[in-house]
Formats: sequence, structure tokens, C-alpha cells
Amino acid sequence: MKKAIITFLVLMTAIVVKAQQIAVVDGNGRTNVYQTLPEAIKGATDGSTIYLPGGGFQMGNDSIKHRVTIIGVGHKPLSENVDGNTVISGELCFNEGSSGSAVMGCYISGDVNIGFDGGSVNNVIVKYCNLLAVDVQSNKCSGTVVNQNYIRNWCDFGGAEVELTNNIIHSIYNMVGGRILNNVITSINSAGSNTSSHAIRYSSNCTIQHNVFLNLNNNRTNDPTYGCNNNVYFENILKSGWGAECGNINFSNFDWNDVFENYNGGAITPSTKFHFKGIHSEYEDRIGIYGGSGFSDGALPPVPFIVAKSIPEQTDASGKLNIKIRVKAGE
Repeated sequence: MKKAIITFLVLMTAIVVKAQQIAVVDGNGRTNVYQTLPEAIKGATDGSTIYLPGGGFQMGNDSIKHRVTIIGVGHKPLSENVDGNTVISGELCFNEGSSGSAVMGCYISGDVNIGFDGGSVNNVIVKYCNLLAVDVQSNKCSGTVVNQNYIRNWCDFGGAEVELTNNIIHSIYNMVGGRILNNVITSINSAGSNTSSHAIRYSSNCTIQHNVFLNLNNNRTNDPTYGCNNNVYFENILKSGWGAECGNINFSNFDWNDVFENYNGGAITPSTKFHFKGIHSEYEDRIGIYGGSGFSDGALPPVPFIVAKSIPEQTDASGKLNIKIRVKAGE
């Protein structure tokens, strides 16, 4: 870990002198610095890691065709990172050749698309992000892992097998043979408007376990799933009378504000924390986003980030630029 922090300090010292430069470290440890995210992606090779500092980065129409790991410094509005959050405007497209890629610690205005060109793109990880959606465009893709994200819209998984764990997510469409575990599924977008009455649609042969289905309309009595078959349901939480056949724990005569801490009506924003409280706290360790492998409230990728820095405008009398940087390790 000490070596990793020293390496990170060297990279960040180069970056902070010129704001928003992007360091790309290849599989052999060689580092190149780029001005824009499309340039960094074009310059990356198989096994490269792209380090994005705090700031805004515009993504064009370029797709990712190598195995790369994109790591930002987080997306939380109250982050300790003095350079702010990492914000990507646009979409990320992982196309054929990018199997084994990952993206972590970013706010993404658009989607993360996997297999957009119809190719086989496997074992892509999306983690610790706030994004519009994860869309798998081909059922040839396998091994997609979506973990601990805020997903503001419904996701189309293209008939692929996906592992969806510990996310706050709008809704799920067209997953086959996947695992949907320990999520909070809201069916409400970040603007607060309902766009779907069904949490899971046209998905089959999936394991659906330890999730919370929010019934945000008290007049709804329809099933939270639609067009689904051969799924296995176990210990999901919903309101009584809404999808009782899902093999679940049904709550009745309650308000979600009495169940969760800091609940803000179900909008998918970092201000909502779905910790159980009161008599419902017994579910915390196994059901919802904090059960299973757990959910990180900090949403920080496992790299150091800058909590303080001092960069003089000019050198001292001996011609040295006295740069001071203090970092803290991610969770």
C-alpha cells in the first residue's frame, strides 16, 4: 500500500501542477499524461489504468476497445477530495476487445454501454458510480458486475446474465439467468417522476433475493414484475398486497420514512441512505443495500485522494517549487 501511495503522489504531483490532466499507466508501469478523456482512451493499451482527477471530462463518440480500468476520485457532493468530484459528460461504450475493463468512482451523465457493437464483451465491472444506466447491448456478453452504484434510470441488460448487487436502481429490464441481490429498486428517477410501474420486466431464470421494492404509489396493487418467468424469489421486502407471490417479507400499514434513515422520497441521489431503523433494524445485515457484500456510503474507489494541497505560484530563492500534497486512502 505504501508503494501505491508513493506512486499515486508522483502521478498527482504532475497532474495538479496543470489542472485536469489525465494520467494513463500501462501494464508495464509507464505513465503518459493526456489533456482529454478521448485522448487518454485512444492512448491506452491492454491493461492500462486511467486516473481521472476531480473535474469535468467530456466523452465524445469514441468507444473503448482495450482492457482498461477508469478510476475517478468519487462522485459524492460532500467528498473530502479538495479537487471536487470526477464528472464524465456523455457515455462510456465498452466494445469488443475491452473484456475485463472497469469504471469506478465517477459521476456519469449518460449510460455505460457494454457490447454496443454487438460483440462479446465479458467481465466488465461498474462500481462506486452515479450514472444514468448500465445497458448491455448483446446477449453474447457475460460476467458483467454492477455493484454499489446509484443508477438513475432503468437498465436494459439485453438478455445477458448480469450480477447486480447492492445498488440503488430505478428498474431492471431483460436480464436472463442473472443475480439481483441486495438492491433498492425504486421505479422512480432522479427528478422524482414515475416512469414505470414495474421494478423488473421481461427477465427470466434469475435469482432475486434480499432486495427492497419501493411501492411509491399507495394505489398500486400490481405485481412489481412484468413479463417475467422462472425466477427464484427469496426474502425481498415490499408493501403488503404488492407482489405477495414473490416469496417476500410484506410490510403493511407503514411509511417508508419509518423504515429507513434519512429517506427523501425514493429519488436516486446520494442524500438518501437506506439504513433500517427502529424495529426494522433486524434486516440491516441481510436485506437491502447494506446486506450481503455491503454498500459504501462514501462510494470511494480503492485509491488515495487529495485532501489538502499547496502549490506556490513561483519558485523559492533556490529555484525550487515547494509543492505540498496530503492524501487519504479510499475505503
